Amino acid sequence: MNQLIKLSRSTVERYISCPRCCVLEKIYDIRPPSLPFTLNIAVDNLCKNEFDYYREREEPHPLFNKNNIDAIPFKHSEIDNWRNNYKGIKYYSTKYQYTFRGAIDDVWQKSNGELIIVDFKATSRNNFNWTETWNKYDYPKSYKRQLEMYQWLFKMNGFKVTNEAYIIYFNGKKNEKFFHNKLEFDAHVVKLNCSTEWVEQKILETVDLLRSKTFPGPSHKCENCNYLKKRWNLIKNT
Repeated sequence: MNQLIKLSRSTVERYISCPRCCVLEKIYDIRPPSLPFTLNIAVDNLCKNEFDYYREREEPHPLFNKNNIDAIPFKHSEIDNWRNNYKGIKYYSTKYQYTFRGAIDDVWQKSNGELIIVDFKATSRNNFNWTETWNKYDYPKSYKRQLEMYQWLFKMNGFKVTNEAYIIYFNGKKNEKFFHNKLEFDAHVVKLNCSTEWVEQKILETVDLLRSKTFPGPSHKCENCNYLKKRWNLIKNT
């Protein structure tokens, strides 16, 4: 029997962006240094507290009415586990011997019973324009994949999940005249039409790579690998 491979949503995303970094991180426990996004975490927690207020009352959040979203925050005994980075929602494949998990930000329920997967993001831009951001950068596509992987997890756990998903972007106002020890935000609701058809294939590719004991080449788009390559070439030529 194959050894059980434990995957998180971020592991599969790492494989998609750079198989080499995926192997370095998962097999060798080597990863680039990172800084704690404490302000983002604070915004995330405050958002969850606010949506929990309406969850307990089984009422729609004011953003729902403003954006014609027919839903209420989903009330479920596992909601705190699903939102816990160390637990999340999980799926175990007995056929392929892997576990896959991810921690959501929120989940809403439509009037027909289908679930909507939601992610909170915090940013600060002079002019927030999702279409421009989507067309210009790669990272919004990873946000969409993130939601699709969460959708797949809920489906595999027996829930009915709609294709629509939402990113709630909280854009910090950085040009106010006074601070007054308070950072204010505008909320932008981004609706995405998602598909989970690709998810399991990428999970299986990640599993196969990690079992193969091969060391793949770097992705030409990987910032970390490109940085190390340029640094090494500079050192080698001096």
